[in-house]
Amino acid sequence: MAIMIALLPALLWGIIPLLITKIGGSIRQQIIGITSGALIFAGITFFFTSPVYTLQIILISFLTGFMWTVGQIYQLKAFKLIGVSRAMPLSTGMQLIGTALVGVVAFGEWNTPFRLITGAIAILLIIGGVFLTAFTEASQSETSGLMRRGLMMLALSSLGYILYVVTLQAFAIDGISAILPQAIGMVVSAFLMTMRNTEENTEAIFTKRTLLLTLPGISWASGNIAMIYANSLVGVATGFSLSQLGVIISTLGAVFLFKEEKTKKELLFVIAGVLLVAIGGVVIGLTK
Repeated sequence: MAIMIALLPALLWGIIPLLITKIGGSIRQQIIGITSGALIFAGITFFFTSPVYTLQIILISFLTGFMWTVGQIYQLKAFKLIGVSRAMPLSTGMQLIGTALVGVVAFGEWNTPFRLITGAIAILLIIGGVFLTAFTEASQSETSGLMRRGLMMLALSSLGYILYVVTLQAFAIDGISAILPQAIGMVVSAFLMTMRNTEENTEAIFTKRTLLLTLPGISWASGNIAMIYANSLVGVATGFSLSQLGVIISTLGAVFLFKEEKTKKELLFVIAGVLLVAIGGVVIGLTK
C-alpha cells in the first residue's frame, strides 16, 4: 500500500507538463495559474482537515513555497527552450541525484547493505533511462546553444525542487499542515518573480488561459500531499524517486500527443529509456 501511495504523485505530476503545453500561455500566466490552482486546492483542503500550526511550521512551509516556485518557473522556461520530451528526463535525473544523495547522507536512509545496493542500482537505472530519452541526433551547432541555456534553467529548477522536498523532511512537517502556508508562499513568490515586464511576460496576467492553468496547479497540489505522506512511509530517497516516474507519462505524451519531432533512432532511445525508468521504479520499491 505504501508503494502505491508513493506512485500517485507520478500519475498526478506526469500529466502536468502535458496540460501546461496544451493550454499554452506566457511564463507569467502559467506560473500564476498553477500556483493559484494549488492555493484553491489548499484552501478547500483546510476546511476538511485538522492542520497543526506553529510559527515554525508556517514560516518553513511558506519558504518551501518560494523554493517550489523557483523550481517551477525555471522548468517552464526549459520547456519553451528545448521541449517537454527533452527537458523532463533531464530535470528528473538532476532531481533524483540530488534528492537521493541528501536522503542517504543527511537522513541516513538506505542504511542496510541490501537497501543501499538496490537503491543505488535503481537510481542508476532511472538516471540512465532519463538520459536515454534525452538523446538527440541533431547537429551540435543546431542544439548546443539551446541545450546550454536549457541545462542552466534545469539546474536552477532542480535546486529549487530539491530544497523544497528535503526542507519539509528536515523539519518533519506533514503535508496537511504545510499545504496552505506553502501554497500562499507559492502565489506570493510567483507574483514577485513575474512583476517585471520582459519578453516572456508581455501578455495580460488574468485571462481565460490563466483560469485553465489552475488545473495543473490542482493536480500538483494533490500529488504534493501524496508525496509528502509517502515520504513519511518510505523515506525521501524512495518516495521522491518513485514520484519522478511521471517522466514516463510526460515524455511519451509529448512525443505521441504533441508530436514533438523525433527521428526513428531518437524514438527507440525514448522507448528504451522509459523501460529503464520503469524497471528502476520497481527496483527502488525493494528498498522499503
